[in-house]
Amino acid sequence: MDSTKQSYDYIVVGGGSAGSVLAARLSEDRNVSVLLLEAGPPKTAAADAPPAAWPAQLATDAVYPHFTVPQKSTGAPVFLPHGRGLGGSSTVNAMAFVRGTPASYDAWAESGAKGWAYADLLPFLQRSEHAPHRDASRRGLHGPMSVAPLAETDRAAVVAASLEAAAQRGHPLIADPSAGVSEGLGWFDLTVSDGKRFTVADAYLTPALDRPNLSVITDALARRIIVENGRCTGVEYTAGGTTVSVRADREVVLAAGTIGSAQLLLVSGIGPAQDLDAAGVLTIHDLPGVGAGLQDHPLAALVYSARQPIRISPQSNLVTAGGPVRSDPSQPSPDLHLLFIEAPFYPAGVQGPDNAYTIAFGLLRPYSRGSLRLASPDIETAPLLDPNYLDDPRDVEAMVKGFDLAREIGQAAALASWREREIVPGPGVGTLEASAEFVRSTATSYFHPMGTCRMGDDDTAVVDTQLKVHGLDGLRVADASIMPSAIAANPNATVLAIAERAADLILHP
Repeated sequence: MDSTKQSYDYIVVGGGSAGSVLAARLSEDRNVSVLLLEAGPPKTAAADAPPAAWPAQLATDAVYPHFTVPQKSTGAPVFLPHGRGLGGSSTVNAMAFVRGTPASYDAWAESGAKGWAYADLLPFLQRSEHAPHRDASRRGLHGPMSVAPLAETDRAAVVAASLEAAAQRGHPLIADPSAGVSEGLGWFDLTVSDGKRFTVADAYLTPALDRPNLSVITDALARRIIVENGRCTGVEYTAGGTTVSVRADREVVLAAGTIGSAQLLLVSGIGPAQDLDAAGVLTIHDLPGVGAGLQDHPLAALVYSARQPIRISPQSNLVTAGGPVRSDPSQPSPDLHLLFIEAPFYPAGVQGPDNAYTIAFGLLRPYSRGSLRLASPDIETAPLLDPNYLDDPRDVEAMVKGFDLAREIGQAAALASWREREIVPGPGVGTLEASAEFVRSTATSYFHPMGTCRMGDDDTAVVDTQLKVHGLDGLRVADASIMPSAIAANPNATVLAIAERAADLILHP
């Protein structure tokens, strides 16, 4: 890995999930040179922590500890971290490897991202994964990312009882909720291998590190994109106290995530001119959509104290089962996630017993959209994040229905031997108004920000269907920021597919 070289064919900015895929796939062509820049370290302790320890890792230097601006619903900010170091958020996430519903991707194509419907993306979803225990017509057999559900011997009895309770309440139990094609609940595929977290860097990047045409520089903060005469020609970054400019002879690909990619575009003068002027940044390319359209899945939960001890396997990620459901039969496709968790997830400021379990519900297709804006022209200053949670009343209505579904399951007979009492929110919350207030006051982030560099063909889109930034040559974005709308799932599996397709578009135009 030559850190002194000043010119490469491709520069990938961001060594997280998308960047790990891109660097590995692009460097498979030995006739090109690839530089991967990662602002974080080569590895953090989170990557080696036991799977069940992931919540504690969110309070360490394994993440960028971002917060949103105060939200309208509560007047308080919401914690919205993302991972640092090679592997990015795959080193700290909850390890559920779940695809969106086909309708999620079809909505992209319908909104103007032609060629990105479910049928178009399926080969790339399959290319990323190794899931030999699943249906080969839908799932991948030979990809780098090994995924599997938790072994039956490691599954918590309270989660099995929760699935049985869901069936008693009319929810179908399905064999493969990670495929995204069936509505119902079951055991998720996890990015856990041999009892340990298996990151995207483990799967893709580590096997590629000895390639002579791939250079990886960590602790290297990209400060700006260099644009000359309408073409992106390189990146300026800081490493070891030194600022370096490095040239891209072919392309720069941003893979710094929903927050990082949009912020880097903005500090480089690529974005809405009015906002850039207000932030003290010289506009290089007026692109109104950069930072607009931020979406995230809001999440809330019920917590029950347990009558008997809950035994958690060291191999468990805590969130082992769940799946997509509809808030109402009239919904055209699932719009909620139900999650069964063998540990208590209390709202901020609430305390309770450790021997407790959780039934969580997340909104998968929010109508509310927010924004990412600069707080400073300095890349080291966190941007202003406003997902605008639950601003649209339809989102509140759907979350209240999610609350009702979760409580129905929590009170089912199958959980009678486990259920001691409902701690959160408690029996005092029984009216529609009280349920809505509970949702508004406790909903937090599902840690799934998307959409700040939206793909499409209209005036507010940032990238086209080739992932090229509108109006500039030599620059693409390939991460969760390009999603035109929120997918009905945890985003990691889809991010890998986006990066797989981006590499294919670059190498086989």
